[in-house]
Amino acid sequence: MSNDAPRFVCQNCGHVAHKWMGKCPECGAWNSLAEQQPETEVKARVPQKRREGAFSPGEDGSARRPQRLSEVEMSGETRLKTGVAELDRVMGGGITRGALSLIAGAPGIGKSTLMTELGKYLPGRKLLYVTGEESVRQVKLRAGRLGVGSEGDDLLLFAETNVEAVADAADEADPDVLIVDSIQTLFRPDLESAPGSVSQVRESAATLRRLTKELECATFLVGHVTKKGAIAGPRVLEHMVDTVLYFEGDRHHAYRILRTVKNRFGAAHEIGVFEMREGGLRPVENPSEIFLAERGYGVSGSTVVCSLEGTRPILVEIQALASDSRYSTPERTATGFAQRRLQMLLAVLEKRAGLSFSDHDLFLNVAGGVTLDEPAVDLGVAVACASSFRDIPADTGAVLIGEVGLGGEVRSVGRAEPRLREAACSRRCCEPGPKANCEARSTYSRRGLPIRTQAPSPMSDQKLLERITLDPEVMAGKPVIRGTRLTVDYVLNLMAHGASDEEILREYEGLSQKDLRACLLFGAKSLSESSFMPLETT
Repeated sequence: MSNDAPRFVCQNCGHVAHKWMGKCPECGAWNSLAEQQPETEVKARVPQKRREGAFSPGEDGSARRPQRLSEVEMSGETRLKTGVAELDRVMGGGITRGALSLIAGAPGIGKSTLMTELGKYLPGRKLLYVTGEESVRQVKLRAGRLGVGSEGDDLLLFAETNVEAVADAADEADPDVLIVDSIQTLFRPDLESAPGSVSQVRESAATLRRLTKELECATFLVGHVTKKGAIAGPRVLEHMVDTVLYFEGDRHHAYRILRTVKNRFGAAHEIGVFEMREGGLRPVENPSEIFLAERGYGVSGSTVVCSLEGTRPILVEIQALASDSRYSTPERTATGFAQRRLQMLLAVLEKRAGLSFSDHDLFLNVAGGVTLDEPAVDLGVAVACASSFRDIPADTGAVLIGEVGLGGEVRSVGRAEPRLREAACSRRCCEPGPKANCEARSTYSRRGLPIRTQAPSPMSDQKLLERITLDPEVMAGKPVIRGTRLTVDYVLNLMAHGASDEEILREYEGLSQKDLRACLLFGAKSLSESSFMPLETT
C-alpha cells in the first residue's frame, strides 16, 4: 500500500485503520475514527533540533557510543524529597530527576491542586507550570488559596499550548520540575490534526520526553480520563512515560487516593491518601484509622479486612446488606469490589454454608470509596454477606484475612506479615488463613494479639455436626455440645469476645478442639435466628 494512502486513527485508543469504519474494532467506540495525515509527511516537517533531542549527539557534539555500566556517571542528587510522606511513598521515595510522569483523574478530582501545591512542597526548587486550560491569573488565584507563592518565589507560570514554545521556555528557565496542565491541550504546528488528537498527544509527549532527558528535570503531564476511567488518548502514551499515576476519589467523599499503576523507579500499586479541604490537600498518615473512624458497632453485615496496596497494608470496612427481593431476579450490587467475584462468593455460601440468597437482594459497599481487587479480602466479604443474611453482628474486634476457595475452604494469603503488623498496631483480633501463615501467626500471638484460625473442612462437616445435640431435656432443647451443658451460642459468644481456643479448652476441661470446630460449623449452618447469650460471670 502506498505511503500516501490515508489512515484513520481512533481518537479513543489510537487504533490505525486504512479505511473508515463506524465502530473501532479495538476499543468498540462509535464514530471515533478520524482521517490523519500520512506519517511520512509528518516526519519530514519535524524540526531537526527537536527530532534529535538528547538521544543523538553527545554534550560536545560528538556522536554517542555504547558505554560500560561502570563508566556511567551519576549526577549527584537523583530524587527530590517533598517532605510529604504520602507523596514520597507513591513516587518511590521522592520525585526522580529526569522522570516523565503522567497523572490522570476525573475532572475536579484535584489534579491541578496537587500539582500547584508542589510549589509549597519543594521550597527553593524552580518549578515551571505550563497551563493550557487556564490563564496565569486563574492559576495565581488558586495558588493564593492554597498558600503557594510569595515575592521572589521560584514558581514560574507560562500560559502556552504550542509544545515547541514550551520546550524553548523550559530550555531557558532550566527548571527542577516541569508541570504541563494538560497534555491534551498541547499541539505541534507541523501537524494538521486538532489538539487532543492521537497524533498531537503522542508527538507532544515525545517532545517533552526528549526535553526531560536533556534537562534532567522531573516532568508531570496532567491527563484526562474517559467515561470508563481510562486515560484519554493513545495507549502508547502510558508506555512512553516512566510513571503513571491515577488520582481517584468520589465527589461525595473528602478523601482522595493517589495510586501508581506504573513506576520505573519504585513499587507499583502504591497509594497515598489525601483529604480535600478548603486550603488544599492534606496528607492522611494513618488511612486505617480514617476508614474505620465512623464504623458502627453491633450492626450486622459489617466486617474489617486488611488489603495490601503496593507495600502498604490498610484496614477497610466491608458493608453488606441482604434484604428480601421483590423481583424474580434478585439484585446484586457491589461498590468498590468486583461484581463477578461477589457472585462467586455468594455461590460458595449457598453451596457450602447452606445460605440461600436466591430470594434476597444483596448490596456490598467498601466504605470510604476504596476499591479492593485482591483475593485476601474474600473472607471478610463472605462473612459480611452471611452476617447480614442472618442479621447477626460479626466480631467487631476481628480483622478477616483469607482467600475463599470454591470448596468453602479458607486459603492462605501472601505477605501475611505486614497485614498482621497493621492489625496488631490497630489492636484488633486477626483472622488469617490456615497453615501457610502459621509462622506469622505465632509471632503475633506471642505478642498478645489473639488469633484464631478455625477453617472446618467440608469433608468432615457431618461428623463434626454429630457432636451437637438438640435434646429437649437438656437446656430446653437449645443446641448443646454432646456430653456437656454448654450451648453452642455460649461458646460462640466466648469466641466473639476475644477468648482464644486455648483459654476455652483450659476453662472447660471436657471440651476438645473438634467441639469448637463443630460450634463454628453449626453457627454457620444453623437456621436459628437467636442471638448469642450474654456472658455470665461466676
